[in-house]
Amino acid sequence: MVENGQLHFSGGIIPRLARLDAPGTLHHVMIRGIEKGPIVDDDQARRNWIDRLGIVAQETETRILAWSLLDNHAHILLKSGPNGLSQFMRRFLTGYAVAYNLRHGRHGHLFQNRYKSIVCDEDVYFQELVRYIHLNPFRAGLVKDIRNLERYPWCGHGAVMGKVSYPWQDRGYVLSWFGKRKKQALMAYRRYVAEGVSLGHRPELVGGGLVRSLGGWSAVMGRNRTGDLPLADARILGVDDFVERVLKEAEPRVRHSFPPIRVRERVREVIEKSCLEKGIHRVELAGGNRRGRVSRLRVELAHRLLQEFGLPLAEIARQLGVSTSAISKMFTRSRQANST
Repeated sequence: MVENGQLHFSGGIIPRLARLDAPGTLHHVMIRGIEKGPIVDDDQARRNWIDRLGIVAQETETRILAWSLLDNHAHILLKSGPNGLSQFMRRFLTGYAVAYNLRHGRHGHLFQNRYKSIVCDEDVYFQELVRYIHLNPFRAGLVKDIRNLERYPWCGHGAVMGKVSYPWQDRGYVLSWFGKRKKQALMAYRRYVAEGVSLGHRPELVGGGLVRSLGGWSAVMGRNRTGDLPLADARILGVDDFVERVLKEAEPRVRHSFPPIRVRERVREVIEKSCLEKGIHRVELAGGNRRGRVSRLRVELAHRLLQEFGLPLAEIARQLGVSTSAISKMFTRSRQANST
């Protein structure tokens, strides 16, 4: 059924808005329950979700590289098949939602209106995305340590480690990024995932921020203080030349649906508007002024630059005129205050 330009189905809405896609494109897909509700509620539902994921992936020649299933959301790293991402997602989500609703005697949408899909620069981000996705159950407190994660059945990490069997998951391709010999690759992969525990959440990889497109932060930080940041597009995770290439190769209607912008210009606008609203001069903010209202605005802006734009701490610090350690302490204090 079509309403307001969107295709509705029993699990939610598949948007008509064109996506950036081509066979073999690397996508990070995020699926959420409607109104933050559950998409699985017991092991039977989890098995059904995983079985359908594997069956539809094989039938559509979609390569599943990493995935994690939590109660109210899921992440999948995949390479689209010959008919693209939309066909795979439509078949997978519709089939699962119908079965879930029949089993529970419920009606209506199961998934949030729209799944997120981000086209990713494989050369830059592949390993980080595999690690980030496979650490989701650990960050959510569903497993107590990395060793237990290796046998956790609702995540692709165990399949890569060879502790859980999911034949449809492309384990060999993932390991090929960590070494030519299987044993060495397994050791390198295990070590790499363990090293990611201390990194915590990575908003620059998944958030709604425009700067998920910026990739290669060392290059960004090396630019002079007045230079523009690279092109950004909310549908793409990659360095600026990758963004430009993807958009250039996309169909015209896709390119123009979400025009890329220069992120630094948008960040500057946000900071200047906030200063104007609070009656604080930009010089006060950037000069390290510790007066109460200036300090409070700096905290507000730091959180916004992280959550909305996905900026790394060093770039947030530079934009707000303080040290990286000051920003780090700011977020630490906020986490401690929220946990009490």
